[in-house]
Parts: sequence; structure tokens; C-alpha cells
Amino acid sequence: MTNKQSHVPHDVRMQGFARRHTVQAALDWLDAQLHQLDAEDVPLRQAAGRVLVGPVASSVDIPGFDRGTMDGYAVVADCTEGATPYNRIPLKVVGNALPGSPFTGSVARGEAVRIMTGAPMPGGSDAVLPAEFVEACTGDATAAASSAPDSVVALATVSPGKNVGPRGEDIVAGTTVLESQRRLRPQDLGVMSSIGLSAARVVRRPRVRLVITGNELLPSGSAPHGFQITDANGPMLAALAERDGGIVDFPGLVRDEADAILAGLEADADVVIVSGGSSVGVEDLAPMLVARHGELVVHGIAMRPSSPTGLGTIGDRLIFLLPGNPVSALCAYDFFAGRAIRVLGGRPAQWPYRAVRGTLTRKISSPIGRLDYARVRLEDGHVEPLSVGGASVLSSTTRADGFVIVGDDSEGFPAGAGVDVWLYA
Repeated sequence: MTNKQSHVPHDVRMQGFARRHTVQAALDWLDAQLHQLDAEDVPLRQAAGRVLVGPVASSVDIPGFDRGTMDGYAVVADCTEGATPYNRIPLKVVGNALPGSPFTGSVARGEAVRIMTGAPMPGGSDAVLPAEFVEACTGDATAAASSAPDSVVALATVSPGKNVGPRGEDIVAGTTVLESQRRLRPQDLGVMSSIGLSAARVVRRPRVRLVITGNELLPSGSAPHGFQITDANGPMLAALAERDGGIVDFPGLVRDEADAILAGLEADADVVIVSGGSSVGVEDLAPMLVARHGELVVHGIAMRPSSPTGLGTIGDRLIFLLPGNPVSALCAYDFFAGRAIRVLGGRPAQWPYRAVRGTLTRKISSPIGRLDYARVRLEDGHVEPLSVGGASVLSSTTRADGFVIVGDDSEGFPAGAGVDVWLYA
């Protein structure tokens, strides 16, 4: 398949499809157009879910000091050797160490510094004796917990390094903490902040323009009446594109008028998704407009649903012509538009769905030469087909747990066959 499609007529209405491209041929062309977008720097608060450009290395140790990991007393460990409730070893308390407020002196043998979790270890000490293994010499049960007593007794032995988090325990300076192309999670942002970063260098999010066409459509939130129906594809496609990392521009419904549709096709965007008007009917203007003002590379694909899908370009924009029927729009988005948005934004091309194995309760039939997208329910490993056709029955996708793909080289699967189910959630 080539980029130049001079054989595609400018006006395909009421002429039928010149050919039906295979799904694989359409994907091959699409993948050849895709490249990761440029990088941008964003504040950490805005970086969750974004794809990292370049590795992140730490220039500092985390923590940058030895610290106590329990509340208790910092001591010289071998001074506690032999301590038990029956062999109480006295220790002189010489100060306190708190997080952000270290003890500035040094601990000598026979001395202790009361320390809180996270506080820097005092000089000279090498272990923390937990508070439960210490008693105040005064006999006041609250003395050790309120204000530091003058002296305490050790009731247990600690070894050197016990209850101490050493410098660099979390991160050693020079270590790569996050690899390039990682999709950032909330904990990743915490790590980046801990090493002193306030921003992340990430892949720019693709700008996606939705062009939802149809004179019969009412805006989302309207009650359908008469011979008009309420837009389902706009909210669905916007949510899908945002899930895949796109920034969606959906200014409202577009009438079946050439100028209005062309304005959407030429919007300032990386990806334009047209829903409706993609087939060969009298009011299907989008294919003609793409062919005239850019390149209509694919129009008509051997798949069910979604056969009227089209792919092309206008300038630097990738254009996806999706059928107006909601299930067809969902299927075509998953196969083509979603793939493009994910790759442009630095994410994997593959579906963001989990696959599980199950056993068919009844057969799924399909002709050789056409790929089928079959909605199914899954219960206790049993896969029940709901629908292969019914492109306008969107509720079939809400009743379904996922879908099964029948490749174009297969006649389907018999009852009892093991199949992969791609789960919607």
C-alpha cells in the first residue's frame, strides 16, 4: 500500500467501496506514519500518566545521612551487650535527636540520646535501642515518653547497625532511578521530588479533534425525540482518547455540510477523528473532503463491524474516518485511532486491555477474508458470545465483559474452543 492513492475517487458517494483493505494492510500503513511526538517539561503535579523522555538519575544520596528507623535511644551498641530485664545496664541520657533537628554533640560509651524515627543518628552512636526495651531510672512510667529522663536502663541488647537506616539506603547518588519511556506513576513522582526535581521531561500529549457529524444528532444530555437521536459517540470517543493520553478538543456537533466538516478536518491537531459520514451514502462527505484536500489512503476495511472506516492525512494531521454506528466507532477507534494516539504520546501501540483465556459456550462463525470483533460475556472461564453484528447496538458493549477477535484467516471458533478474551476493564 502506498501513500499516494490516485485511484481513490474524490467523490465516492453512492459508488461503493473501490476495495476492502485488510486490517493488517491498514495497520501497516498507519504504523509507517507514526512517530513519538516531541518532548516538553511539565511540573511534577501534571506528570502522572505521562511518558518520560530520557532516564532520570539522582545526584544525591537518599537519605543523605544515617537515620534512626525506630523511636528509642541512640547508643553505642556494644555498651548494651548482656542487657536483659534481669541485668539492667544504666545509660546516661545526654540529649534529643528529632527529624530535622539533630543532636549536635557526640555519644560516648555509657551514654544515650533519645531519638525519633527519621532523625539523624548522633555522632558516635551506631544503633537504636527501641523505646520498649528502655526504662527510666526515676521509676516514672511516663518519663521516657514525655521529657527525656537524666538516665535510663537498657533491658535488651542491640547489635551495631540495628534500627539504623544508612545514608543512601533508598537511593545512591549516580543511580538511575527511572528509565526512559516509563509511564510515570504517582510513586515515581514522589521519587523524583525526593531527589530534588520539580519538573519532568515527558512526551507531548497528542492533540485530538473530534468531528461528530450528523443532522439527526442531538447534543449529549438531550432527550431523544421524534426522528432525532442523542450523540453517544462524542462522550465515548472523548473518554477513549483521554484514556490513551490525548488532549481532546470537542467543540460540539457538526452538521452534514462540507464547509463545517472541512473546518474540523483542518483543525490545529495531531489527530482528527471523524465519526459519521464515513461511508458511501449521499451525505457521507468526509471521504470526499479528505481525498480532495489530503490523501485518503484507506477507505473500506474487511472487518465487522467498522467496514466503512477510512484512514488518511491532511497536511501533518492523521485523519480517521469512523462509522457513525457506535459499536463500529468503538471497534475502529480501538484498532486504528487509539493506536495512533498511544504511539504519538510515547505509549505502547498495543491495546490497553488485559487478555484472559476462556472456553466458548457456543460457536462464533466468520467468513474467510474478514476480521470479526465479537462481544462476549465471561463467567467462571466460560465465554458466551453476545454479538458479532449489530453495529448500532451500543448497549451490547455494556453487557459485554470484553471481545474476541476472529482473524481474517479463520472461519471462526466451535463451541468448546479456547479463545482469548480482551477485557474492557
